[in-house]
Amino acid sequence: MEKFGRKIVQLRGVILVLSLILLIPSFLGYVKTRVNYDILSYLPKDIETMVGQDILVDEFGTGAFSMFVVEGMAPKEVTELRQRIEQIEHVEKVIWYDSLMDISVPMEMMPNGIYEAFNSGDATMMAIIFDETTSADGTMEAIANIRKVADQRCFLSGMSAVVTDTKNLSEREAPIYVGIAVLLSCVVLSVTMDSFLIPFLFLLSIGMAIVYNLGSNIFMGEISYITKALSAVLQLGVTMDYSIFLWHSYQENAAEASDKKEAMARAISETITAVVSSSMTTVAGFIALCFMSFTLGMDLGVVMAKGVVFGVITCVTVLPSLILVFDKALVRTKHRALLPDLKGVGDFVTKHYRIFILLFVAALFPAIFGYRNTTVYYNLDETLPKDLPSIVANDKLNEAFDMNATHMLLLSADLPTKDVKYMVREMKEVDGVNWVLGLNAVKGDSIPDELIPSELKGSLMNDNWQLLLVGSQYKVASEEVNNQCTQLSAICKAYDKQGMLVGEAPCTKDLIEITDKDFNTVSVVSIGVIFIIILLVFKSVSLPVILVAVIEMAIFVNMGIPYYTGTQIPFIASVVIGTIQLGATVDYAILMTTRYRKERFSGVEKREAVSIACQSSVKSIIVSALSFFAATFGVGLYSNIDMISSLCTLMARGALISMAAVILILPSMFMVFDRIIIRNRAKSKRKNIEQEAVAL
Repeated sequence: MEKFGRKIVQLRGVILVLSLILLIPSFLGYVKTRVNYDILSYLPKDIETMVGQDILVDEFGTGAFSMFVVEGMAPKEVTELRQRIEQIEHVEKVIWYDSLMDISVPMEMMPNGIYEAFNSGDATMMAIIFDETTSADGTMEAIANIRKVADQRCFLSGMSAVVTDTKNLSEREAPIYVGIAVLLSCVVLSVTMDSFLIPFLFLLSIGMAIVYNLGSNIFMGEISYITKALSAVLQLGVTMDYSIFLWHSYQENAAEASDKKEAMARAISETITAVVSSSMTTVAGFIALCFMSFTLGMDLGVVMAKGVVFGVITCVTVLPSLILVFDKALVRTKHRALLPDLKGVGDFVTKHYRIFILLFVAALFPAIFGYRNTTVYYNLDETLPKDLPSIVANDKLNEAFDMNATHMLLLSADLPTKDVKYMVREMKEVDGVNWVLGLNAVKGDSIPDELIPSELKGSLMNDNWQLLLVGSQYKVASEEVNNQCTQLSAICKAYDKQGMLVGEAPCTKDLIEITDKDFNTVSVVSIGVIFIIILLVFKSVSLPVILVAVIEMAIFVNMGIPYYTGTQIPFIASVVIGTIQLGATVDYAILMTTRYRKERFSGVEKREAVSIACQSSVKSIIVSALSFFAATFGVGLYSNIDMISSLCTLMARGALISMAAVILILPSMFMVFDRIIIRNRAKSKRKNIEQEAVAL
C-alpha cells in the first residue's frame, strides 16, 4: 500500500486538476437527475393498489385528480374558471355541474345526493382530472398553473397539490441544510482539530465526494426528495472520520519520516487499511436498506452506500493532495486543540464498571418498551406547515364538505348497471362514506344516456373499465379509513372480482402493512451482516455479540425516547434509523475493541488493558460523534418538513447516545466478559497451531 501512497503523492497535482474537472459532469448529472416527491410511488409495483394506478394511466390517461373548492362565485364565473382550467396543459378533464347540463338548468334538477355532494353553502366543488400521475412533472406544472388562474376564493386540494408544495418547500430548504451542516461541522472541527485551515480542506474534499455521488445518481434515473435532502448531510457526517484519521496519521508519521511526502505516503497506506475496514460496516448498514420491499429504502441505501465509497476514495486521493499543496498554510494556521485530553476517563470507567453494567440493565427494559410503543405516523401532509396552500385547501375541503379523502374504484366495464347500483347503495352505508359517484350516479335515472357528453363518458368509462369516486370523511392513514377501505374492497370484490380500490388512502394502508414487515427484515439483515463483518475482523464469536448488543441498546434508547416525550415519528424513521445508527456508530466500538485486544493479547492485565483502550479511544470517538451530530442536528432544528427534521434529530441524538454507550458500557462489558474473550482467543490460537502441525 505504501507504493500506492507514494504514487498519490507523486501525482497530487494531476489528481487535484482531475478532481476539479470531474466536478463538471457530476454537477450536470446532479441537475439532470429527477427528484420524486411522491413517497407512495415507492410501494411494490405488483400490489393491487399500484396495479390499479397503472390501469388508470394506461386506460384513462390519468393517475391523479384533485378536488377544487370555490367559494362565493356565481355559476357563470365558475363555468368560466372551469373552462380556463381545462385549457391548462396536462389537465385532462374538469368535472362540475355544467359537465352534465347547461347552467341555465337549476342545480336542484341534479340527481339526489349529487347536489349535496358538490355544494355546501356558497361553496361548490369540482373534480380536476390530470393526464399524468400524482407526482409527475406535468401534474405539478399543471397545479402551479391552476393556482395562477385561480384567486383567493379557490382552494386546490389533494395529493398532487401536497406533493407540489413539498417540492417547493424542499427545493427552498435543501441548500440551507448543507449550509447548516457545513457551518456546524466547521465549529466542531475548529474545536477538535489543531489547525484553523484543516477543517476547510476536510470539507472541500468531502464536498467533492458529495458532488460526485449526487452526480452519479443520474444512472438511477431519479431519487426521492428525502434521499436528496439527507444524502449530502449524512455523507458528511459518516465520512468525516476518514479525513480525521488521515490527518492524525500524517502528523504522527511527519514526526518520524524524512520528509512530508514520505510521511503522507505512509499515512495513505495506514488510512486505506483502517478506513476500508471501518467503512464496511457503514456500507453494510446502508445496503441492508435495499432489502426493503418499500423501495424508498433501496433508493436511500444505494445512494448512501455510493457516498461512503466516494468518501473513502477522496479521502486517500484528493485530501492528501490538498494537504501537501497547502502544507505551509497549515503550518501557519496551527493552534492548540481546544478539546481537552480527558485524562482519567479510562481509570474512572474501569473503577466503576459494575455501576455502568447496572445502568445498562436498568435502562434496557424501559428503552425496549419505549422503542416498541413509540407512535409512528403515516399521513405525511399532517406535519407539513399549516400555511401551505395544499394544507389550507385540505382543511377547507374538510370544513365545507366534511371530506378528508377520496378513493377511486375501478370496475369491469361489462359489470351490469343494476349490480353497480346495488354495490353503490351498499358502499354508501359504510361508515364515513359521504358519496359514491360514477357515470350512472351522475346521470341518474332521469337523464337519458344519449344526453351525456362523450367527453364525460370517456373520463369515467371505456371499453374495459369504469371509474367511480368515493368521498370519505376519514383522514388518510387513520384506523377508521383503513377499516373503511377494507370494507369497500370487500363489497367491490363481491360484485366484481376484477375490481380494485385505489387512491391515497388504500395505498397508505398498504404502506403501513408493508413497512411493518420491512422493519423486521431490515433489522435482521443489518444486524446479521454487521455481526458477520465483526466476526471476520476479530475472529471471535463473543465480540460481535458484545459490540452489537451495546449499539442496539443505544438504538433502543434513542428510538424509545419519543414514547416518553409523547412525540410521533415518521414511519420511515422506525425502519431506517436503527440500521443507520448501527452501521455508522459501531465503528466507535470497533476502534476501542481493536486497542483492547492489542493490549490484552500482548500480556497487559485486564483492568489496565481496558483502561488503556478506553482512554486512547475516547477522544477519537467524541470527535467522530460530534462531527456526525453537527452534520445532522442543525438540519433537524431548521427543517419545516417533519420527515427530514425527525430523521436528522434521531440521527444526531443517536450519535451521542452511541458515543456514551461505547465510552461507558463497552469497557464495562470487557471487564465482565474478559475471560470469555480471552478463552476464545486461546482456543483459536491452539487450533491454528494444531493445523500447522498437521500440515508439517
